Amino acid sequence: MEIKKGIAVSPGISIAKSLTLDSEDYRIPRRSIKPSQRMIEVQRARNAFKDAADELTSLQTKYDDIEQREIKDIFAVHLRFLHDRSLRKKITDLIHGESLTAEYAISITLREIASNFVKVKDQYISERAADIRDVERRLLKQLLGRKREDIDHLKNEVVIVAKELSPTQTAGFDKKFVKGLATDAGGKTSHTAIVARSLGIPAVVALEDLAGNVTTGDTVIIDGNHGIVIVNPDDETVKQYQQYSVEFTQLEHKLDAIREKPAITRDGTKITLLGNIEFPDEAEQVLQKGGEGIGLYRTEFLYLNRKDEPGEEDHYKAYAETIKVFKHRPVIIRTVDLGADKYTQSKRFAPEPNPFLGLRSIRFCLQNLTMFKKQLRAILRASVLGEVRVMFPLITNLQEMKQAKMLLHDAMEDLDEETIPYNKDILTGIMIETPSAALTAATLARDTDFFSIGTNDLTQYTLAVDRGNELVSSLYSSTDPAVLRLIRTVIQDAYKGQVDLAVCGEMASEPQHVMLLLGMGVRTLSLAPPMIPEIKQVVRSVAIEQCNTVARKILTMNSERHISNYLCDAARKVLPEAF
Repeated sequence: MEIKKGIAVSPGISIAKSLTLDSEDYRIPRRSIKPSQRMIEVQRARNAFKDAADELTSLQTKYDDIEQREIKDIFAVHLRFLHDRSLRKKITDLIHGESLTAEYAISITLREIASNFVKVKDQYISERAADIRDVERRLLKQLLGRKREDIDHLKNEVVIVAKELSPTQTAGFDKKFVKGLATDAGGKTSHTAIVARSLGIPAVVALEDLAGNVTTGDTVIIDGNHGIVIVNPDDETVKQYQQYSVEFTQLEHKLDAIREKPAITRDGTKITLLGNIEFPDEAEQVLQKGGEGIGLYRTEFLYLNRKDEPGEEDHYKAYAETIKVFKHRPVIIRTVDLGADKYTQSKRFAPEPNPFLGLRSIRFCLQNLTMFKKQLRAILRASVLGEVRVMFPLITNLQEMKQAKMLLHDAMEDLDEETIPYNKDILTGIMIETPSAALTAATLARDTDFFSIGTNDLTQYTLAVDRGNELVSSLYSSTDPAVLRLIRTVIQDAYKGQVDLAVCGEMASEPQHVMLLLGMGVRTLSLAPPMIPEIKQVVRSVAIEQCNTVARKILTMNSERHISNYLCDAARKVLPEAF
């Protein structure tokens, strides 16, 4: 029996025989052609693009459900690449200019693009390289006349084990027979992970060398809740996971039943559950999961993966699309959090040596006023469509906040002159993500309407741990006593200053932290949409006094390990099925 730990990206338990898929990578040699053959190769490349697009369009039509809309959106991204004239022109120019085969011109061009994505440190962006590789494979298969590995012949349930799976390959699996996925590569935000979640297939990624150690036919357990894969388990382990699978299924049914019920504790305290989104089309999922609005609308997507800077209308249309879904429910739009390893590094002639401590987030906006004002104008224009609020990220001091608010008022004056309507009473808030902001929260509260504690960055900056660095990842914990004391300070200062407060980092999405946060005084949580039902169940299962007891106990502890164990034990008593 071998146990491997990876990253859980799609929940659920699966136990089945393995089917190991070989990598679809191709080694295309550089081969020159005669000048007279150039037009033939150009036409072959054009045909490959057309046939690949037709194949993808046909596959895309399978997914019409709201829950599977993300899959269609991924296919739409691939189709945009296939229809990109500049990409096709670059390939045909390469064929003409260097007398290369269509296969080599396509391969070298797309691999260059993929390598540029990989170099970006931001995980979301770097994982888009998998999409480029998928497009490359699809084109090469059209040129080489090979069909993708066909598993339509399956008659028994299997779990797929592979070095890497492309998103469209994953989308083609029949979930009647494919019960789980385990890959050596991948991450939480990879499109393959998104497809797996949309299809409801348990999946674990980032297993490093699993595929080379599993033979087709081995019994494999995939625990998509905890990121564990067990190869050739003993009988006792199989029985334990079979029971665990039954309990997890029962939990899912229970969570479906409370989707429309309010998040109220057993002693009658109302807790507001909002959703965190990155794209407009995710708004519908928040509603489907029982969310009451958007607590964090990340707007960086407008700037990433495009050559030109978005205009005011691009901003406005994206915000309007989301606001219309929620009508009179809150939609908190965070101004762009660019910098560090997102966007600016690739645009700078001399990359910053330490970008996370450099020109990022609100600092970047305050030095790029034209760009910033476009977004502020769009948010203000959209504010008449619903209950819109604006939030500034990574505020570290009072001066930054005042500058940001001054620019917002400048945008208001511009709209007044143009007689463009907007909500003159729009609420403004800030994210508390740095120790300096947490320690001066009492001062900041005098000039803002609400706080949102971003526990991810607050933990990173408090503990001096890069949360994306696997070498120090074991040191990163939101339950470190130093982090908890800063959170408590912010909560207390928010109450004293009479400003609204929410927690919007990963901590809000984790069931074991709910009782602690409620006991510390938090009454609004903004979290990943898929976790809303589970967090709601925890809320409905506890009383505030019970949570207060947990918080008082935790705040006397000085060991992160003791705190984590205590919280897991307390949560397990409330919702045993989830643990």
